[in-house]
Amino acid sequence: MQNARSISELNRLIQQALETELDPVIWVIGEIADFRQAPQGHAYFELVEKQGNQVQAKIKANLWSFAYRAVAARFESITGSSIKNGMKVLAQVAVNFHPVYGLSINVKDIDPSFSLGERARIRQETIDRLTTEGIIRLNARHLLPAVIQKIAIISSPTAAGYGDFVNQLENNAYGYQVYHKLFPSAMQGNEAVASLTRSLEEIDAVKEELGVEAVVLIRGGGAQLDLDCFDDYRLAAKIANFPLPVLTGIGHERDESIADLVAHTKLKTPTAVAEFLLSGFREFEENLGLAMLRLDRATRQKLSEEQTRIHQIAHQVKALSESRLKLEAEKLNSSINRIRISGKNILQIQENALDSLEKNLKRGLDSFLQKQSQNLDSKESLLRQLNPTAILARGYTRTEINGKPINTAKIQLGDELQTHTSKQKISSTITQIEEK
Repeated sequence: MQNARSISELNRLIQQALETELDPVIWVIGEIADFRQAPQGHAYFELVEKQGNQVQAKIKANLWSFAYRAVAARFESITGSSIKNGMKVLAQVAVNFHPVYGLSINVKDIDPSFSLGERARIRQETIDRLTTEGIIRLNARHLLPAVIQKIAIISSPTAAGYGDFVNQLENNAYGYQVYHKLFPSAMQGNEAVASLTRSLEEIDAVKEELGVEAVVLIRGGGAQLDLDCFDDYRLAAKIANFPLPVLTGIGHERDESIADLVAHTKLKTPTAVAEFLLSGFREFEENLGLAMLRLDRATRQKLSEEQTRIHQIAHQVKALSESRLKLEAEKLNSSINRIRISGKNILQIQENALDSLEKNLKRGLDSFLQKQSQNLDSKESLLRQLNPTAILARGYTRTEINGKPINTAKIQLGDELQTHTSKQKISSTITQIEEK
């Protein structure tokens, strides 16, 4: 090729074209990535353009030490945060092309008001999305226990706010006991959202085993841009849909993050969260004391009323009893009189009946005795007639053989007979027997 150029010539043409076609300085919008500070004080990073999570374009950027000190100081004084990865910034840059190191930009200035405005725009878009999806107050559906006794804490273990929170819980003046377990998490930076979400998932997995009643998300405040992770939609949606009430204390009085908006209960600081938990104990104890006082008062009043009622009933019972006893006594006396009169009449009747019976019995007995006497006389006369002595007296005799009547004995010749008369006993011997 007759028109072929060397690499250095090509680079020189590119550099000439850039210097001719571009303004000396240009304002560009990009997200800071791979930010690092050199020992000499220079800052090196990339400005990235993204669509979603996909990088569409990027360019190397340099912020020399002299400019970096001024730009970083002003940025931090206005935004409350240092320049760091993940920030979307409006930067004034000069395009530089080096034959060996290629294309880069030198950052001359960064507009802090743009970062604040961009942050506000993204924040409002997130709030609008949560509202449209109907979950911005979803976590508030959970009922807080009257006394929260078991909590899971999401915080950095080294944060002063966490130490203040635990100290206030464990050293409260009332001796209340709150079980708490820390689930450590990064609280700022690019990894904060993933770390916070992971901690919530860990709590969800063990909430039944530990008996957790609420989640406490605390951070001891910080610069506004340091709190950007708490405006992230992913974290907000996770909090909104979490199956337990989430309490937040992640900023100072002037800060309100989207995590605060979706949380069940928003409190300004970690110590305010601790005070809120302890106040539940105090309120429950006070309500219990008031309930006991009202119960005692109501019991005393009820006992007094019942005692008065018992006295009234006792008087009524006594009066009714006396009246009834008097009435029953009168009825008894009347019955006694009737019985007495009836008894006298019955006795008189029975007496008359007895007299009549006595007379009849006497007449019957006399008649019976007379008849019996006559009967006895007749039987006596008959007995006299039948008496063997009387028979013998009339000239009859009685003959026996061995004490048996002769008519019943078996007689033989030679048997000895005993013959009885009224005055004699005659013995004889059978010498002849004639059959008739």
